[in-house]
Amino acid sequence: MLTEKELKEYCDNARKNYLAHFSIDCVVFGFHEGLMKVLLLEVKDEGECYLPGGFLLKKEPIEMAANRILKERTGLDEIFLQQFHVFGDPDRSKQHFDMYKDMIAPEENWFTNRFLTLGYYALVDFCETNPAPDQFAAKCFWSDLNDLPELKLDHALILKTALDALRLQLNYQPIGYNLMPKEFTMPELQKLYETILDKKLDRRNFQRRMLGFGILTRSEQPRKGGAHKAPYLYSFDLKNYEAALKEGFKGGW
Repeated sequence: MLTEKELKEYCDNARKNYLAHFSIDCVVFGFHEGLMKVLLLEVKDEGECYLPGGFLLKKEPIEMAANRILKERTGLDEIFLQQFHVFGDPDRSKQHFDMYKDMIAPEENWFTNRFLTLGYYALVDFCETNPAPDQFAAKCFWSDLNDLPELKLDHALILKTALDALRLQLNYQPIGYNLMPKEFTMPELQKLYETILDKKLDRRNFQRRMLGFGILTRSEQPRKGGAHKAPYLYSFDLKNYEAALKEGFKGGW
């Protein structure tokens, strides 16, 4: 929570630089040790959590704003971003207004505006991310998708809608390049898909379908070590992967 001085400075700066009534909220997905992760921020002195987000500069393209916000939170450039929904409930920002209503006059309070928020989901490499809090947060951290804290405002709805959109993407576009390491086994890739879809997939059918998409390259040598038969390593064929992102493929899971 900001002090009165910090709040007044923030609101003055916001009115001067940001586009009124529009915001961006981002659901950042990572994958680590077989678990889907979501990037969250924890409010200073409050302990409550919310999704990374921010506002659009007055002359800034929307996609550039989303990339700027996520670079500030993750330290990463060229993040895979997908806009998935607009959230516009008239009371969605009321919790923010109520939190600061006794500190500043309503006409001076940036948070009294009604905000439509553009929802984006991002897929990032967990190990390459350097989480950094914004000025409202005490910390920025990864949370397991299946063990999330309570989220402020309508951010639980935003997260659920993002996950639904991500699952839908699996039906017509590839996923994994931004989430998996450079080389991986087929069971590791299958685990990613099962975690996102929250259901088991048949091993043989999964391998046949993934190879049929033409987006994977198999290494000549299997992974070394281990007590069992060593599995082969795969990597994404980036040219074919990007073509599949643009053109899509048929069939679902």
